[in-house]
Amino acid sequence: MRRLFGVILLATTATHAGGCAPHRVSLPSGDGEAFPEYREAFDEATRACRGVRSMTAELAISGRAAGQKLRGRVLAGIATPDRVRLEAVAPFGPPVFILAANGTNTSLLLPRDNRVLTGEPVSAILGALVGLELGPADLVAILSGCVESSPEASAGRSFPGGWGRIDIAGGSAAFLKREGARWTVRAGRRPGLAIEYGLAAGGAVSRVRLEVAGGGQADTDVRVELSQVDVNPRLGPEVFQVKVPPNAVPITLADLRGTPLVGEKR
Repeated sequence: MRRLFGVILLATTATHAGGCAPHRVSLPSGDGEAFPEYREAFDEATRACRGVRSMTAELAISGRAAGQKLRGRVLAGIATPDRVRLEAVAPFGPPVFILAANGTNTSLLLPRDNRVLTGEPVSAILGALVGLELGPADLVAILSGCVESSPEASAGRSFPGGWGRIDIAGGSAAFLKREGARWTVRAGRRPGLAIEYGLAAGGAVSRVRLEVAGGGQADTDVRVELSQVDVNPRLGPEVFQVKVPPNAVPITLADLRGTPLVGEKR
């Protein structure tokens, strides 16, 4: 963990050359057919991610949110239910931002202009930064491939091509795909949020696409590529703290909205 938030800060901002985004997942439509074994399929598909309580990863972020084009690299350490550290690194100089929450206090430090935001929930801060109102437990669930924290299957339908749709208690859904001999989660729907997954050869999540429909220019379409993922590491309390300079200038959530922290204005 010391390496993740120490030496590795030399990582450069992501520069995925302007090209093509990964192919969209083509989801089944219609009502489908009865899926009697939907609980067993869902349990199999989510067995690994259900056990994730903490994780660290490098996140290469691209896409758009709230009038910004996003492109950057974020070092992440997250632990359920309410701890997170997100550090947006730059090619040179101090980080673009450091967001740290330890379950009691949350701070967003902008080291480059010595500003700080405190007293707001993580979800509100991420909503202002990248258009995604997600808390630490949401981030763990989504990035690990479970769609929701502690998901419980309530119903299911099967579709041609080895697809299944699982309704999750609370209004979400997961789309499963039969990959060889096993079921995997390839997409999800949460209220107001669409999720697509790209999987590595072993079945672990390697890419996540998150979309929020806002009805125009404010739509959010964020793509995240995961690397150097470590599942269930021990993360000490120091990870989720940030040292705020005593002369840092306080800002509000309204000040933060529209600030091009991990991207550029359109």
